[in-house]
Amino acid sequence: MAENTAVKNVTESHTVEATRGNNYFTPQVDIFESDKELTLFADIPGVQPQDVELKYERGELILHAGVKPRPHAGHLLLGEYQEGDFYRVFQIHESIDSTRIDAECKNGVLVVHLPKVEAARPRQIAVKGQ
Repeated sequence: MAENTAVKNVTESHTVEATRGNNYFTPQVDIFESDKELTLFADIPGVQPQDVELKYERGELILHAGVKPRPHAGHLLLGEYQEGDFYRVFQIHESIDSTRIDAECKNGVLVVHLPKVEAARPRQIAVKGQ
């Protein structure tokens, strides 16, 4: 994305609480822009919608998604799946209407809609002539 984007990743500048004894993973994210909004797609496999905490606070969108341990029976033969939570923070530009941010989670993908304020949307200007 271009440097003047309305969303910037700031996970690297935030430290995770040391009191949590959990692993944290950075979810893979795609962000698309249209005239009306930005749409953020975050991969959070194994997370149920009720286990997603999405907050907008002081110009930042904070994503924390809890992953619960998988129930399994029998003896584990191969264990590559790591348990832990997803965490990522984005700076949100003032061109986004924070009061209308909306999100849904389905099949391990969190979709966040970040609508632009009316003043930031492009508009067609009619050209008059004789």
